Amino acid sequence: MQRTTTTAPAAGCATGSAPAPGPEATDPEAPGCGATTAPPAARASRATGVPRPRADAVRNRERILTAAREVFVEFGPGAPFDEVARRAGIGNATLYRHFPDRASLVHHVVLFVMDRVTARAEAALAEEPDAFAALCRFTHAAADERIGALCPMLAGDFDHDHPELRAARDALEEAVGTMLATGQATGLLRTDIGVGDLTMALSQLSRPLPGTACHDVDRFVHRHIQLFLDGLRAPARSVLPGSAATLEGLRRTAT
Repeated sequence: MQRTTTTAPAAGCATGSAPAPGPEATDPEAPGCGATTAPPAARASRATGVPRPRADAVRNRERILTAAREVFVEFGPGAPFDEVARRAGIGNATLYRHFPDRASLVHHVVLFVMDRVTARAEAALAEEPDAFAALCRFTHAAADERIGALCPMLAGDFDHDHPELRAARDALEEAVGTMLATGQATGLLRTDIGVGDLTMALSQLSRPLPGTACHDVDRFVHRHIQLFLDGLRAPARSVLPGSAATLEGLRRTAT
């Protein structure tokens, strides 16, 4: 375990007992009393001019993104920052240090969710015995990753064309598209569905209506998802109206 050396108290810092501090007072990123010197690796990275995030800063960022994902699923992307900070267990100042405005936070939550969902799709396809088993595993896992937090992608004022988002969207569509195409080619999945159909259905099945009292939906999510998945098996029992949806098509419709 790497040791850190505590610095002397800053001028004006009390050395006696004090009341229990709030979130900001104990925030390891906040300057002031209790600050510690950087570990050798961090000092070395500074010496070479290459920035290296502190471990506590990385943990805070992940807590913020995880909390914001939950809040956005429940209340939509307009949810109060105070609620995000409260669920992350940090103070508002720490939240704003990482994400200075709402657009930045929404952008990074969408990236966070897309990257995690893509990884779930790739792992399922690589490890399951057939494409339908992979699809079932992926779909349930994507619900647990709160894929409903991707709904801002469909909003007209969202920056769809940011290079990071385009790359993440392409990776997600390729991973899920490969899974569907494999299942269709092997006769396990109906052929009239697309990636957009799957992601839209998942968002609807795993997300309560924002601002409503329907917050007890989690106990039904996986049950209803399995009903939906059974409807994707081949041979198809019905003819679907319209055409298969893609993520790009959904985005164009929203804008």
